[in-house]
Amino acid sequence: MRPFDPADPSATLDFLSGGGVMGELMRTHDWRTSVLGDPTDWPQSLRSVVGLLLNSRFPMFVAWGAELGVVYNDAYAQILGAKHPQSLGARFQNIWAEIWSDISPLVDAALAGEAIYRRDLPLLMRRNGDDEQTWFTFSYSPVRDESGRVAGMFCACTESTSEVLAVRRRDVLLELDQRLGDVSTPTELAFAASELLGEALGAVRVGYGMMNPGAGTITVDRDWTAPGFASAAGVHSFDDYGSYIDELREGQAVACADANTDTRTSGSRAAFAALGVRAFLDIPVVEQGRTTAQLFVHSATPRRWTDEEIAFVRAFAERTRAAIARRTAEQGLHVSEALSRMRADELIAIYDAAPVGLCVFDREMRFVRINDRLAEINGRPAADHIGRTVREIVPDLDEQALQAMQRVLQGEALHNVEFAGTTPAQPGVVRTWRESWLPLRDAAGEVVGITVSAEEITEAKRAEEALHELNATLETRIAQAILEREQVEAALRQAQKMEAMGQLTGGVAHDFNNLLTPIVGSLDMLQRKGLGDDRERRLIDGALQSAERAKLLVQRLLAFARRQPLQPKPVDVSALIGGMADLIASTSGPKTKVIVDIAADIPTAVADANQLEMAILNLAVNARDAMIEGGRLTIAARADTADAANGVGLAPGRYVRLSVADTGVGMDEETARCAVEPFYSTKGIGRGTGLGLSMVHGLAAQLGGALAIDSKPGVGTRIDLWLPTTGERVEGAPDVVVAPMKVRAGTALLVDDEDLVRASTADMLADLGYAVVEASCAEDALRLVDNGLAFDLLVTDHLMPGLNGTDFVHKVRERYPATRALIISGYAEVQGVAPDLPRLVKPFRQADLMAKLGEMDLPDVVPMAAFD
Repeated sequence: MRPFDPADPSATLDFLSGGGVMGELMRTHDWRTSVLGDPTDWPQSLRSVVGLLLNSRFPMFVAWGAELGVVYNDAYAQILGAKHPQSLGARFQNIWAEIWSDISPLVDAALAGEAIYRRDLPLLMRRNGDDEQTWFTFSYSPVRDESGRVAGMFCACTESTSEVLAVRRRDVLLELDQRLGDVSTPTELAFAASELLGEALGAVRVGYGMMNPGAGTITVDRDWTAPGFASAAGVHSFDDYGSYIDELREGQAVACADANTDTRTSGSRAAFAALGVRAFLDIPVVEQGRTTAQLFVHSATPRRWTDEEIAFVRAFAERTRAAIARRTAEQGLHVSEALSRMRADELIAIYDAAPVGLCVFDREMRFVRINDRLAEINGRPAADHIGRTVREIVPDLDEQALQAMQRVLQGEALHNVEFAGTTPAQPGVVRTWRESWLPLRDAAGEVVGITVSAEEITEAKRAEEALHELNATLETRIAQAILEREQVEAALRQAQKMEAMGQLTGGVAHDFNNLLTPIVGSLDMLQRKGLGDDRERRLIDGALQSAERAKLLVQRLLAFARRQPLQPKPVDVSALIGGMADLIASTSGPKTKVIVDIAADIPTAVADANQLEMAILNLAVNARDAMIEGGRLTIAARADTADAANGVGLAPGRYVRLSVADTGVGMDEETARCAVEPFYSTKGIGRGTGLGLSMVHGLAAQLGGALAIDSKPGVGTRIDLWLPTTGERVEGAPDVVVAPMKVRAGTALLVDDEDLVRASTADMLADLGYAVVEASCAEDALRLVDNGLAFDLLVTDHLMPGLNGTDFVHKVRERYPATRALIISGYAEVQGVAPDLPRLVKPFRQADLMAKLGEMDLPDVVPMAAFD
């Protein structure tokens, strides 16, 4: 294949002449990568269709051959958006993969010889990176090759998205018009519009109020509120709510995203809290250059108001204002009709107070009376109008208006007549008016003139157009907000579920540790004393091994519950993984290829080295089990950075990302979601506790990191363990000095609320040579101390009814500062235990107790052999 070369005499490709941008692109395109092949090899049937569509201004394309390679014209390139120009010569299915399920039956029908036509077909396209709801009207026509066989299909189409959305926007406007038409008073009209706007925006309160900018007040007759929110009807002073009144006076919209932090409102938090408001949008209504009213929208939560939302609310405000003015004018019209039989000079007081433009003409079309509002519109003082004809004041008054005036002089009343034109005040600006003209009669019933009420609806017309344009954006934003809310609610439910399970698991593990302590202690004592014959000693050894396995199970439960006792320190992850490589390889078996991929620049991580080793081993075992027929197990570590939108709940910053990946069976979305839950397992009965992954998840969270799962069925799974980093250096391993264990022979005060645990611990201490004094609670032990009990060592449980172990030790040390104390607990409440107190975790053997006592600074020690 070769690019088309117009200078090549062998290139007889006249059908590619012309065609605008696409024609030029096709003539220079490298067709070697296209499923269509070199254009010089194209059949005449394909050439004919391509020549037709290239020179058409209507969007067209042809999909040809077994792979349905696509050729299209300039008009269709606009429809493709960001998919152009890479779509030229590409497979039709690849171009429109996101809508293939919608259109493939139509494509199949066309390739079977059937002509297809669809009107306003909805399609969710992704032509510019995001999902976009569109509508298209198109036809698919089969195209036959020289043998008469259908070799492709031809499409002529047009996008009807704007038309469909225009209809929907019209429906919203019709609903608004219907609501406005069903009410009779301005107050009811404002409420109807507020209700529609509040429901559309998901607000908690919407209202229309009359402003007195001079006094800095707004009067709300009635507002719409969501259930549970009180009305704000009444007179309000802007001084109580902030410093934004000047912006409203100047006709500027005020958008407040958070009343607690906005500098204009932060000093008025209490006033907004009383209304249940955190965010608001105020749109001023300006008439004759003066702010007369405002439409307000309240939100109970912080909310960033978009430009589209502000424009949408502004359109609603203008439309509501126009409707209110119309209702006000109609009410004034009723008054005018009632007074139309009075003398003209009796109308002066009414005209001066009217909220709309009003005037009176005599039969010669001379101004008899005009109010200031209409005079301002005409750009002249009211006195300049009196005695002049309408032609003198408005020279470009159209003939239609003059004819309408003549009809009124004949006794006909005209209501809601719309006119468009310029005014003397703004000769270059076209404005729209809605007017009512009534005959003015004398006492005898003769028509002596005309009364006119005029309402400008220019902004209302503009608002209607703006509402048409904004409705599509509004629909998309509402749908997106609903989706985001559903996602947040689902995440919250999952978090609450995991927290409840963690609390339950932690409590169970604590109680289980208390149960295990006397079991482990008793079995340990029997084993150390060598009691029984060989069979009985084997039974004791087996029972002790089972108890140790139970202890490991409890540790995993505590890890999931984020209550395991951790010793976070700087850890060299690279060295840790390197030291485990042989163990992981031997554990994985001969059918698994283990790959260790450690980057050279990994920073020091914060972790508990022992727990981290257990976590890696758990992940490796899970990966091995997922590869039934063997496969590749990769353990990798990289330095990585988490931004604010990392998706796994990490605080922004630097981390070590430790990954364990396999090529096994993988997990579907639901299995991956449940994988970190305790006791959840897909391995079957007897092949695991279901706690390995939950333990890793809890460990990561407890260290301030996170766990992420990326898995696909049939492809494999990758588990990412994110660990926080530190600039501290890794401590070197201490020198191991083997020395005989030493303990002090003296009196030990033992405090534990569990009788069996206390008895087991007392036996261990007695075996070590201590005289043991027992107490079942800290309060009893404190009384013994206060009564003069002399002791050399204090051993106490941490979590007990009443005073806990840590607080008990502090109270004893208030009396005897040199007291040596050891805290034992089956529940790692690290926050409640002072870091300077030695701790021993339940369950434990005598050797564990001996080791912990050996770490303590005990005076007057003697070798253990002295107590043999």
